[in-house]
Amino acid sequence: MSQKNREGKRSARERLQEQREKDRARDKRKRTMAAVGAVVVVLGVAAGVGLFASKAKEDSGKSGGAVEAPRGAVGKGRLVIETGRDAKPGRPTPSTLTVYEDFRCPGCKQFEDAFRTTLHQLQDSGRLKVQYHLVTIIDGNMGGIGSLHAANAAGCAQDAGKFRGYHDVLYQHQPDETRDTYADKKRLIKLAGKVPALDTPAFRACVKDGRHDGWVKKSSETFNRSGFASTPTVLLNGKSVYGDPNKPLSPDKLKRMVAAEGRG
Repeated sequence: MSQKNREGKRSARERLQEQREKDRARDKRKRTMAAVGAVVVVLGVAAGVGLFASKAKEDSGKSGGAVEAPRGAVGKGRLVIETGRDAKPGRPTPSTLTVYEDFRCPGCKQFEDAFRTTLHQLQDSGRLKVQYHLVTIIDGNMGGIGSLHAANAAGCAQDAGKFRGYHDVLYQHQPDETRDTYADKKRLIKLAGKVPALDTPAFRACVKDGRHDGWVKKSSETFNRSGFASTPTVLLNGKSVYGDPNKPLSPDKLKRMVAAEGRG
């Protein structure tokens, strides 16, 4: 075979090899682009899911964003739930007991357990009105959402005209401070069964929807700016009367103080 023919065959083999290399390179680029495209699609979907989740999270918070006060709430911003009867004819104007409470707060339970009967007697006789400010200090200190959910449920009970009874039930069945039991709305609805005529479709919907969550948060924010540092904070006609170990308050002492205020 001549040198020319050998060179021609070699050139042909080289051209064939080069073509194969080009084909392989082209196939590799196609596979790479396909993989990149798939990643882009996945990332796009993930981004869409992320945006959707973020949007859902935003929307889920909106139910608690609007401040919808319970029916009959009073005071500045309608942040207060007031219990008690108007004074009977010929009787002095009732005194006002202002109470800042958290349904998860053990100290609040101690106060309620000790003073419940006395407060009921004074309210029912028209000598005292109690103004409740519901706050979520334990949620902040211990973590959880039980204070918020319980206070919202109490607001729902207020809508039904059953606040006092449900308020008392929540304290009578208060869980340990470290257990966020009241975060469970089913538990809150079950406890409503202990208050006559409270467990209704309207009450259940209010609890499940968190209708008064925004109101509770607003009340708690106002408490944080009030200068008071703990719950329960108890004021009689604007004067702090509870929590000073040097001047302990008892049910009998509270009765005497209310009577003195009435005579004054």
